[in-house]
Amino acid sequence: MSDDDVVTANRTRALVVYESMFGNTMLVAAAVARGLARSGVDQDVIDLAETTDPPSPPAGYDLLVVGAPTHAFSLSRTSSRRQAVEQGAPADRAAHGLREWLASLPRSGTQQSAATFDTRVATMRHLPGSAAVKAARLLRRHGHHLQERPRSFYVSGTEGPLVDGELARAEDWGASLGSRLLPPGPASPSAGRG
Repeated sequence: MSDDDVVTANRTRALVVYESMFGNTMLVAAAVARGLARSGVDQDVIDLAETTDPPSPPAGYDLLVVGAPTHAFSLSRTSSRRQAVEQGAPADRAAHGLREWLASLPRSGTQQSAATFDTRVATMRHLPGSAAVKAARLLRRHGHHLQERPRSFYVSGTEGPLVDGELARAEDWGASLGSRLLPPGPASPSAGRG
């Protein structure tokens, strides 16, 4: 094993998996990944619509972050993705959904850390139900430990765009998630001196 392999093996890693119909959730996922990188976490980002073979269980990652748009107060279904295509979303975005990927995960025996996010229309922010809440419930059923409550990021309408400031908020959230994964840094020289 080379020195590079040892360094890579010891790095904290996160997997960000998302579904996006109009591109807003994709932008949030990229911002979360930037925040994870800013905190020193290596990350892989997977768009479920761009893979014919959705990723297998996320073994080897310290954190699983999943995101999707809220459809009918929950994760999308085949029928709601078809409706999004009828409203102008690209047809190739409707093939794979986060709901189906999460259902295919085996039960985690390691209490892997996870976090969930969604995008939803800002005018609906006070209504119950969201894709992130449903994803969190499914992850808990599969034995994952949620690092914090589900997070929503807001769009101005069904097709977007994201509300001003949401990408910065998503990046900061990613950095916060990453900082909780990393061991504390070395104590400063003055630490512990009174």
